[in-house]
Amino acid sequence: MHAKRYFTLSASCPDRVGIIARVSGFVAEHKGWILESSYHSDDDNDSNGASRYFMRLEVKADSLPFHLAEFRERFRPIAEEMQMTWKISDSAVKKRVVIFVSKQEHCLYDLLARWQSKELDIEIPCIISNHDTFKGFVEWHGIPFHHVPVNPDNKEAAYAEMHRLFEEVKGDTMVLARYMQIIPPAMCAAYPGQIINIHHSFLPSFVGAKPYHQAYQRGVKLIGATCHYVTSELDQGPIIEQDVIRIDHSDSVEDMVRYGKDIEKAVLARGLRYHLEDRVLAHGNKTVVFR
Repeated sequence: MHAKRYFTLSASCPDRVGIIARVSGFVAEHKGWILESSYHSDDDNDSNGASRYFMRLEVKADSLPFHLAEFRERFRPIAEEMQMTWKISDSAVKKRVVIFVSKQEHCLYDLLARWQSKELDIEIPCIISNHDTFKGFVEWHGIPFHHVPVNPDNKEAAYAEMHRLFEEVKGDTMVLARYMQIIPPAMCAAYPGQIINIHHSFLPSFVGAKPYHQAYQRGVKLIGATCHYVTSELDQGPIIEQDVIRIDHSDSVEDMVRYGKDIEKAVLARGLRYHLEDRVLAHGNKTVVFR
């Protein structure tokens, strides 16, 4: 990440000749200074039978004669011409991340440590949990804590309250830091590409509950963790980041859980960073990640 302020343009569109020239030409026309650029053409055809093109550009903010809002309006005709799915963000505006947690603390602790050290330069307007286990710990950090119990009789009301809280604090991203509840389809639909989960398995293997136990019973030699976007289909959303560690026959389930916690923390932190820096472009159930 650059020390100076920059605008990030990320986009995808049907592949064709002249995309880079059109976009970089627009930047050059306004004396813009491109700090970083990444491109990828995906040969898998979309629903219209065309290949898909993906791009990400960082432009030095003070090299342009206008601010973000005008950048967005001036670029819009090009985006429409190219049939782009696109967005432009400002590095000076911190993303607002709401963390959801249950009783597993390791991912929460890791994210707060990275936030406190400014390794993750974000705002955390609140933390939501279905248990009050970490209330004191969270409030010690000066972050509002909301205990929203979830049980079979109150799920609709509980998720309505979570939705309300997220909107109230103007959240940008929800992070499920080992939040052990299934997000309802209505909330998934309301926030596509804004809910990030860490699953303690190398998906698509061992979805759902107790994946380490499933892996132990299967006798696998590698276990892992997966950071992915949440969709209405359990543990099947577009994958952002993954990692694995080797195990053998002598490792117990408890050993695997212990090893896995380290992988989960690292994978979630990397995946969240890629998302916050607009390095992840989702298309269908796949992602392009410009590291």
